[in-house]
Amino acid sequence: MHETAQGFTLQIALCDRRQRNRTTRLMVIEEKKSSASEPEQLRPARMQIETTVLMSRDGESHPTELVDISATGALLRRPLGWSGEAGQGWVLDMIFGHNLHIHLEAVIARISDHHIGFSYTRIPEDKQVPLWNLLGGYADILEYWKDG
Repeated sequence: MHETAQGFTLQIALCDRRQRNRTTRLMVIEEKKSSASEPEQLRPARMQIETTVLMSRDGESHPTELVDISATGALLRRPLGWSGEAGQGWVLDMIFGHNLHIHLEAVIARISDHHIGFSYTRIPEDKQVPLWNLLGGYADILEYWKDG
């Protein structure tokens, strides 16, 4: 549900994943500045965090770095010499600090010269709560972005 008040767009998020129960939370996303030539879309908020990631697929593996992470996907630096295509499935192993290892499956959603954007396809049950805890408030917020 969206409402506009004094130039701000408000988004109501209906699920607090960290608590695993339904609650209603009112979030101010940002001041909306729309342009007819570049339509804005909503996506889960990205948390910028750098850490080591091992991406693997069919016996091939590449160490790389996480650029940002959200409740639905992750952006990685594109490893040198890597070749792949949108739609491919990969396993991502992300290490956060000394005690948090998140292992999940993802599909390539976007590729650029320097980055690979992944969308999660399977998060094991025992990794869901640690991922939501890592994301904190980012797990419940949507943000505007322009494709392009």
